[in-house]
Amino acid sequence: MKRSVYSLVLMDDVIKAVDEQAYKLGTSRSNLINQILAERLNCITPEMRMREVFDSITNMLNTDFQIQQQRSDSLMTLRTALQYKYRPTISYKVELKRSPDDYIGALRVQIRTQSTPLLSLFNNFFVYWIELEQRALKLYNCTSYSCELSSGCFIRNLINTQGLSHGETGETIYSYIALLDKTLKLYFSAPQAFASSAPEIEYEYLSRLEHTII
Repeated sequence: MKRSVYSLVLMDDVIKAVDEQAYKLGTSRSNLINQILAERLNCITPEMRMREVFDSITNMLNTDFQIQQQRSDSLMTLRTALQYKYRPTISYKVELKRSPDDYIGALRVQIRTQSTPLLSLFNNFFVYWIELEQRALKLYNCTSYSCELSSGCFIRNLINTQGLSHGETGETIYSYIALLDKTLKLYFSAPQAFASSAPEIEYEYLSRLEHTII
């Protein structure tokens, strides 16, 4: 959304109240004033769009996830623990773009551990996951799949599916995270036996694509 610079004459007391509220919300004076005016005049700002997406995710969360507080309108972090020795933490960070293009944002999945065997398991899982996604999306002629994998970190660009409402976008992102988390935990619970569960996971992934791609 395009922005321009304008001059406004405001009372000192108003600016003081705006600055205090902006600090509490972790945003800037200009951004808060923009949001207040947009809400008053029924305009949709990027912040309002992102908030609606994140609210939709929040409403769908189950008890496996905890929300980590963020001082950013564009970022939401979910945390969960693996049922594995030392109970390592997995974080799912959703960062949305203010101006979506081919992608609405990105999902970053990270594991908190210094254990070499755990990092190896994490990376091996995502090698499998990337291959699954590429193979499945190819069936739908989707050429927009984009991801990165490094030690202990997987980044997946979220495809901009046209026609979804902001709430539906949030539901789709959560559906993706929930399936990914379920599969990751299944893999860590018994890596050697995972092959027997893979067909069911792949069927579930393909069923999700029948509704929408993200």
